[in-house]
Amino acid sequence: MLQAISLKQEEQWKRTVRRFSKWDIYYLPEYVKAFQIHGDGEPTLLFYESPSVQVLNVVMKRDIADDLRFQGEVPVKTYYDLVTPYGYGGGLIEGEKNGDTLKKYKESYEAYCASQGIVSEFVRFHPLLKNAWDLDGLYQIQSLGATVAMNLQSPEQIWTDFSSANRNKIRKAQKNDVAVYWGRSASLLWEFQHMYNNTMDKDKATSYYYFEDEFYKSILEDLKYHFLVFYALCQGQIAAMSLILFANQHLHYHLSASNPAFNFAAPTNILLYEIALWGVENGCRIFHLGGGLGSSKDDLYKFKKAFNRQADLEFAVGRRIFSPACFNALVEIRKKREADFDANAAFFPLYRA
Repeated sequence: MLQAISLKQEEQWKRTVRRFSKWDIYYLPEYVKAFQIHGDGEPTLLFYESPSVQVLNVVMKRDIADDLRFQGEVPVKTYYDLVTPYGYGGGLIEGEKNGDTLKKYKESYEAYCASQGIVSEFVRFHPLLKNAWDLDGLYQIQSLGATVAMNLQSPEQIWTDFSSANRNKIRKAQKNDVAVYWGRSASLLWEFQHMYNNTMDKDKATSYYYFEDEFYKSILEDLKYHFLVFYALCQGQIAAMSLILFANQHLHYHLSASNPAFNFAAPTNILLYEIALWGVENGCRIFHLGGGLGSSKDDLYKFKKAFNRQADLEFAVGRRIFSPACFNALVEIRKKREADFDANAAFFPLYRA
């Protein structure tokens, strides 16, 4: 009753996702292609259907042997783990969410994982879809923090939800003649890539947060109906940019970049304001900005919070070990090979810490 659908079955994948009323961009094959290119694993849609319920989960399936720390210790194409694609996801459930139907789904899911050599799974649930606690029986679920979303009911609602300090910064940007435009040409996307890399350099980001040309090419070609690049011009130069994704009435603040030389003009503040107004005009209901680094209430979170001081959304993760024996054996390999391996790290799965 559980079916695994690959990117080779792209049309079937699309049709399956759209059977659910609350689907979002992160569940589409067009989205996960870029992250397969990025090296995050093999995208797979896991679909369960019974007469009373249907469940959808999109995962990146990773061969543990591809991790250099297990080179020569783990056979290839034997042991795997699953992780939510970059962003948010987790299971979508429609139908009867009672104990009996979910028990059968759980049994089917566990049987699939056992047959595929899947050791563990890490899930980043979707704050907008509020799907974390539907699967409490399958995962160990933990609430990590808050994310921020803007209500796109109307331009008036957007302005009302802003903090007074944020309104002042937007007025400041307007006085500095900051203008916002958007498009999705190849040249604009490459301009974004250059500014984004400079921003990552400034923030001393890890290598994972740098994306190659093929990644952006996939966005340009595969996500062409689901993305726009918004940019703010100040004094004839691009001061801030954002790669925005949208699907099923949701807007997402996916990647962003800015030129620190123009911080005085608050270009990012007016950029997000104009994106929200674009969302209203194009039938979107909510603009998800995300949270702080590591789900903390840091300066990034506080910046986003200024765009909606009314309420927070909950961000939760799920953890599951399907094969404790394999999980522990992998941890032992790390302990044996690395004298400084921290067996008490909070990272999950621990063997990838």
